[in-house]
Formats: sequence, structure tokens, C-alpha cells
Amino acid sequence: MDFKNCLGKRFIIFDGAMGTMLQKNGFRSGDIPEELNLTNPQLIQNIHKEYIEAGADIITTNTFGANLFKLKHASYFVEDIITNGVKIAKKSAKNKLVALDIGPIGSLLEPLGNMNFNKAYEIFKQQVICGFKAGADLIIIETICDIYEAKAAVLAAKENCDLPVICTMTFDKNGRTLTGTDPLTMATILQSLGVDVLGVNCSFGSKEILPIVEEILKYSTVPVIVQPNAGLPTINNGEVNYDINHEEFAHYIKIMAQKGASIFGGCCGTNPQYINQIRNELDGNIPIKIKNTNLTSAASSTHTIVFDDDIKIVGERINPTGKEKLENSLPLNDFSVVIQEAVIQKESGADILDVNVGLPSIDEVDTMIKAIKEIQKVVDIPLQIDSTNPRTLEKAARIYNGKPIINSVNGKKEVMKNIFPIVKKYGASVIGLTLDENGIPSTGEDRAKIAEKIIKTAEEYGISKKDIIIDCLALSAATNQSEVIQTLKAIKIVKEEYGVKTILGISNISYGFPHRQIMNREFLSMALTYGLDIPIIDPTDKDILNTISAFRVLTDKDKNAIDYLKSMSIGCKDNKKTVNTNRDLKDMIVMGLEEDAYMQAQMLIKQYKGLELVDKYIVPALDIIGEEYEAGNLFLPQLIQSAKTVQRVLEIVKKNTKITNQRDIYKGQILLATVEGDIHDIGKNIVKMILENHGYNVIDMGVDVPIQDIIDKINYHDIKLVGLSALTTTTVKSMKATIKKIKKECSDCKVMVGGAVLNEEYAKTIRADFFASNAKDAVKIAKQVF
Repeated sequence: MDFKNCLGKRFIIFDGAMGTMLQKNGFRSGDIPEELNLTNPQLIQNIHKEYIEAGADIITTNTFGANLFKLKHASYFVEDIITNGVKIAKKSAKNKLVALDIGPIGSLLEPLGNMNFNKAYEIFKQQVICGFKAGADLIIIETICDIYEAKAAVLAAKENCDLPVICTMTFDKNGRTLTGTDPLTMATILQSLGVDVLGVNCSFGSKEILPIVEEILKYSTVPVIVQPNAGLPTINNGEVNYDINHEEFAHYIKIMAQKGASIFGGCCGTNPQYINQIRNELDGNIPIKIKNTNLTSAASSTHTIVFDDDIKIVGERINPTGKEKLENSLPLNDFSVVIQEAVIQKESGADILDVNVGLPSIDEVDTMIKAIKEIQKVVDIPLQIDSTNPRTLEKAARIYNGKPIINSVNGKKEVMKNIFPIVKKYGASVIGLTLDENGIPSTGEDRAKIAEKIIKTAEEYGISKKDIIIDCLALSAATNQSEVIQTLKAIKIVKEEYGVKTILGISNISYGFPHRQIMNREFLSMALTYGLDIPIIDPTDKDILNTISAFRVLTDKDKNAIDYLKSMSIGCKDNKKTVNTNRDLKDMIVMGLEEDAYMQAQMLIKQYKGLELVDKYIVPALDIIGEEYEAGNLFLPQLIQSAKTVQRVLEIVKKNTKITNQRDIYKGQILLATVEGDIHDIGKNIVKMILENHGYNVIDMGVDVPIQDIIDKINYHDIKLVGLSALTTTTVKSMKATIKKIKKECSDCKVMVGGAVLNEEYAKTIRADFFASNAKDAVKIAKQVF
């Protein structure tokens, strides 16, 4: 079976859950499943054979958690576990294919967690190389909740082997991943990185996962895979079961197949019977053809900008040229001005931010990387990486979380040779400047010819023209007056003949003139009339924004002038859109401005006693953050950044508050632990941070915690609320046993539980007092208990 050749031509069936089958065969929750590749290979081989007999075309290796981070305390080496895992699968597969299974590392990447991108890449690289050498036929990266981690894994796969790559993510009830990525953004980033197949696994049952799949199918240009759970877990006679049977499961699989998905398998709770039912439902059918959406786009990790028929704005203010504050702060590694400019431009209406840090006195590569990381902490709109240095562009595109725009390439052969491989590798969009070895042509027709050369050369590198944005170059009317109209003509030709999006730096036109805003505004109006899609402007300039607002009404882009009327109701002053630059501490916390909040707290602590400052600023900020998070306006990255900001403020509070008893400053003491046999702690760590921000003292026992250790700690500290976490189906029994002992020996201690495999009903069956689906729920529970 040739995997790539079969894509889109026939339905491809993966196997089902490994953990469910291990439980059925008596697997103990305290053991590491992947070690069975060495300690009980026959059991793993038998499970693979059952799935093959059920009709699976591809079986996945028993290597989901076989990475250096998760197995740092294991008895065996990662290389041996993966090598044996592949060999066992190959022995079972015969003429079927074997997919190297790579799950999440088990630690959030920076800035949400402590693992940096390069370390994550190296962990995935080791897995890929081992699996490739052992003979895997393809790679499946699955159950990923962080698109940044997915990027590290995909790059590791693409750069270290030539196998087909599949990547699937998990989604929550709000239609986004844990870290806030929606289906459009997932599809945009993963297919730009060059995966062969993308999709969703785990998350929900086959019925509940359907809306997510429908969204993915709207935007994916590559085949889509779906591997749902068998519904929700329940306990019957002491055994974990799931509430969707194989017939109902396969019924919704067929519906997804009719909508365009073409690769299926099962996740938690599924077994060979489910896979056999999928095979029976789909036999004799062929997949429907995927529609090519051809969207020009850019994305952050949580927000995608699609360049459609409407106007999108690029903010130009993060550029040190002629800006004294940036010129002075960047060489000192002070990014406060950069962050301020990013926030102000987003608030003013920018859709994308251009980031240029080019100064002769700095290390541009290092500064650009730091600037991007700092901006992405507080602003969720896409970035445009602006540099003439290919090394800067390459390093920045690599660590960027999302799909960036690279600014820029041009018609020079050497430049295209250097830039296009970067664009292709990192799935970026790129701005093409209409100049070449002969300079900037004086006529619109000749500039359009350079645009054509850029587009055709990009295609030779495998870059679609949808990822090309052409800049026809506005020159100062003071020195090139006759060429102003040629720039506009070039825009019209490029739009009509090549069908690509256009971008233009508007303020270049007025260089050397007094009252530049007048000329900028009139030129912008002309350029929009000629078909300009993306003006690069100062978004704090009221007149410029009003010109765009009026143009959108007159060209029927702003239906019923809703946006225009809304913008006119916002107060303006001195040709600048009024933006709140005089933020108080509460606003700084909500926005996650760490350094600003820290400095503000140092001043306010002289005016307020420590706990007064908490009540006046921190508590209201946390209330706003919680409300916005529940409403779906904030996502985990912003939540954690705000939490880190609170921690910085609390440093000042604690330093300046006399405490006679440590417990006096806490609302209550809570113990958290990941249950015995489970080594996942991402969710637990997030809950810990948020609880601490709300004034609770958290004792974190870590992962894989023995039951008796939890009991001893509860008794020693007189704990009234304990939070238990479990991610995998193989460890939920351990959670039940832990709760049973807590109820017996610590009867006045309440228990809240959380984790991907849990739900309200299941929590009740294992006698938990509360179920927390997220950190905000945990805070509500703590308030109720204390």
C-alpha cells in the first residue's frame, strides 16, 4: 500500500485505542504502557493483530508517550522502546502499514510553560530518527493541544526523514484547543508546514466531534483524518466503559465521510469492533474530492487573518528608523516600547503588525527573536517579519508561533534563491517587491513583469501564488512624482492578470513633504480605488482610518455602514484615534503587561497597604479575566500571561506586607496531584497558577503520586480540598482508588477532579465531590469550599 498514492482515492482506516485494549488485558495503572514493547511484546503484537483482522489498513506503534521528557525516570531507553515498538508492529502488519505514534511531550512550551521550542524539537527529533531507522512507514503526531508544539513536531519529522506526516489536535467544547487554536488556524498552520494529512483525535465521541470536523473541512487543502473517542467514560461493575457503541460510532463516521473526511480510526474507548464497523460502513465507497480554498492568510496561534475582498491593515510603527525611543531601548534589550506599540496598534485597528528591529548597533537575529516572543505574549494578531537579512528571517520564522508574513523577497535571482526556501519550509506568506537587479522600473507594466517573475519562481519552489503578496512600491512624490501613477497602474495589472493580493507602504509617498498626513490620506484613497488589499499604515492616525472606513462603505464592503458608524462614535483627538495609554494596574494585569504592572505596583505600594492593593486592583482584574475567558474572548495564552503578571505584582505585595502567620494572607490551602501511574501535569500546573493568583496556597505533589503519600500530606497539612488529575484512560482507576481512600481516612476533605478523559457524570461515579473542566471551575469550587 502506497500511502500518499492512496490519499483521496480510497478510505484509509487506522486502528483504535491501545490503552483501552491494555486495560482489557489487565494492564496495571502504575506501569508505563510503552515499556511493554520490551517486557511483554507478545501482548502488544496480539493487539496489533486484532486491529489488522478487524480491517485496519494502518496500525500505530505503542510509542505514544515514548519521549525523553516522559520517560526520564523509566527503566529503559527511549531508543529501545521505539525500536522495539516499530519492530513489533511491522511483524504484526504483514502487508499493512505501520505509523510511528508520537504524542505530546507532556510539558507546555514557552511562554505558557517552561520548555523552549528548540528543546521540544530535539525531543521529537530523537523519536523521529529512531522510528525512521526502525522501519516505520509514516508518522502520526497526535493528541496535540498546542499548535506551537505541533509545529516543533512537524519540523522535526520533515527535517529528519522523508516519511509522510500526519498531525491531529484535540479540541474542547468551545471549539478550540486547550491553548486557543480554532480549526481554521490549525488547518492554516499545519498545511502551510507541509503535513500530508491533518485532523482531530480524542476530544469527543463521533457525534459531538462532527462540528469540529465540518469546520476543518471548510479550510483544509489536504486530506482530513478523524479519530474520535467512543463517547464519554462510565464505570460499570468496576470497569471503565464508554457510552457510544460501535454502530452509533460508525454511523457518524459515515456522515463525516460524506462531508469530505477520508481517513478514520478510533481513540479512547474504541476497540477492534469499532474499527470493523467503520470498515463495513465505508467499504464500496470512495472519498469526495476536497475543495481547494486558496486562501491568502497569516496567523498567530489563536487568530487567522484571511485576506479576502475586504481591506486588511498592517501597522507600521514597530520600526526604529526615526523613532528615538525604539532606537534607545532595543540595544538595551528593553522591549517595553515594542510591547506598547504592539498593544496600541492592535487597539487602534491593525490586523497585522510589521516588526522591524534593524539597527546597526544590535544583533538583529537575537533582537528579532526576542521581540517576536515578547509581542506574542500580549498580542494575538499575526506578525509580519521585516528584514533584509535572510538569517534573521529564517530564525524568526522558525520560532514564530503561527503562520507569519515574511517581508520580503524581490525579483533578484540571488534574493529569491535565499528567501523562497525559508518561505516554503516554514509555511509563510511572503511580500514580493517589484524590483530586480536593474532597480525599480519606472513603468507599471515593467513592475508587473517583475511580479510575474516572482510568482513563477515561487511556484518552482512549491510556493502557491496564494502565499504571494505583491508590493508595487510607493516612492516619494517629492523625488518620483511621475511614477506615483505607475505604482497604481502596477497594482491594477497585478490584481487583474495574476490574481494575487497587493500591499503598499502608504507613508513612503509623502516623504519630504510638510503635512504628510494629507498626502498619505489622498494616496491611500487612490490606491484602494486601484485595488490595493493591504495598506501598511500608522493605525493611530484618525484620518487614515476614516478614509478606509469611508471607502468600505462606498464600495459596499461595510454592509449598512455598521463599522463606519461604530468608528465614528469613538472619541478622537489631534488626528489620532483615542487609545487608552494611561492604563491603571488593573488594565495592565488584564493585558498581561508584566513589566509595566511591576513598576506600577512599586509606586502604588507606597499609597496602599499590600492587601488593599490586592482588593483594589488584582481582584477586579481577575474577575474581568475570568469573565472574558468564559465568554471566549480570552484564551489560555492570555490567561497565563495575565497570571504571570499577577505573580509579579504579588512579589511587591509580599515584600511590603508584614505577615505574622503565613496563612493570614491565604484564603485556603489546596493540595494538587496527578494520580499514581499518570505523568501528565499540564492541566494541573495551569490550575495551580490560577488558584495561587486568586489567593490560595497550593501544595503541588507533582505527578505519579502514590495514594498513601496523598493521604499522609492531607493529614499533615489538614487539607480541606484536594485536586486530582488524570489524562489517560489507563489511570482513571487509580483516581477512583485514591478517592476511595481519601473518603475513608480523610472524611472532611473534599475532592475535585479534572482531566481530558473525565466529565461530570464520571466524576460522580468515582465519588468525587466536584468536577473542574478548567482552571476557572477550580477557582469557583475553591470559593465554594472555603
